[in-house]
Amino acid sequence: MFDALTLLRSLPADGRLLIGTRITRLFAYGALSVVLVLYLVQLGMALPAIGVLLCLTLVGDTLVSLWITTSADRIGRRSMLILGAILMLIAGIAFAVTRNPAILLIAAIVGVISPSGNEVGPFLAVEQASLSHIIDDDQRTGVFAWYNLVGSFATAFGALCAGWLTQALLRHGCDAAVSYRAVAIAYAAIGLILAFLFARLSPNVEVNASGGDSEPPKRAWLGLHGSRSVILRLSGLFSLDAFAGGFVIQSFIAYWFHARYGVSPGVIGSIMFGANLLAGISALSAVAIAERIGLVNTMVYTHIPSNILLILVPLMPNLPLAICMLLLRFSISQMDVPARQSLTMALVRPDERSAAAGVTGTARTVGAAISPLIAGPPLAHATLFGLPFFIAGGLKIVYDLLLYKGFQSSQHHGKKDIAL
Repeated sequence: MFDALTLLRSLPADGRLLIGTRITRLFAYGALSVVLVLYLVQLGMALPAIGVLLCLTLVGDTLVSLWITTSADRIGRRSMLILGAILMLIAGIAFAVTRNPAILLIAAIVGVISPSGNEVGPFLAVEQASLSHIIDDDQRTGVFAWYNLVGSFATAFGALCAGWLTQALLRHGCDAAVSYRAVAIAYAAIGLILAFLFARLSPNVEVNASGGDSEPPKRAWLGLHGSRSVILRLSGLFSLDAFAGGFVIQSFIAYWFHARYGVSPGVIGSIMFGANLLAGISALSAVAIAERIGLVNTMVYTHIPSNILLILVPLMPNLPLAICMLLLRFSISQMDVPARQSLTMALVRPDERSAAAGVTGTARTVGAAISPLIAGPPLAHATLFGLPFFIAGGLKIVYDLLLYKGFQSSQHHGKKDIAL
């Protein structure tokens, strides 16, 4: 732990600022995810329609992110991050000021909204590329672990604050829609704060910064050239994982606990708070494991048990045991994330990093965009309440096995770093 703290303190100013933007953004994502589905229900939308809206939200995020991330290394990483923050601001304003489903749909497609509490939009890819550009290669997995740790903690505090804020407003006589709308207003304000923070980044985060790669970024398909094949292979696998995860996004889990057990928004926020704290700690512990058994093995060996625990959540006979299974799942669920991110950055040149992270991130968003269409209807029927958990856990295990099989075989072709 001492070495990890020393690593965090040694970050340059831009690195600390990017950690700060991660905290700020994930706080907003965590807050909105707790109330989003509940808010849309209060506006009169049926659950199947909400599933469509969430699907199109992620489709819009995909298109915006793909353009921004594959252009960021050529146009400028700082400029693209500011643009993403502005789109987040626009979406938050729209959700705060209107009940019109058509306007909400347009805002969801064009803007940046996170129904899952996890990263959406272009931020993750461009921030990872920027961090990789200003730190040594042997620091990357450790820095990414901290990056994910603070993000999970921020998501946790966002969920906690949103849950108890809405609970307090309800107790003081506000109707439910007004209470949930307060969180949307805060989301928009955080988008504005992010734009200001990104504007303070120095030119050192750019591809052609002093000490970086002096060769101009190459124009290539989706910003990729030498690493295209392996990134496309990874993208297919990551898309399957995200498709599975889309069945149990945080907004759906929040609604599931509310509908099945009558849990209040404040308690839901507390549950998500604990879950995301544990997820953050699990991400940090991945560093030591990856040093011993390698990146891919870390991803697979920690992910399979977490998915078994996910399947067990709806099988529990009461609320305490369901919460227990969920928290146990989150306590190991994020160990694969810094390993996955570090692996992606290790496989590409500096002028491909935003694009590589963007393409793999877009693949994940595409996968996650489809699932809410399928997950929404079962949540409207008590007899099918557990189905999204079963589908998610089962498909994620399939992903783990395919990843292990596909990339273990790569070591025979001179790609030891991928196989480890």
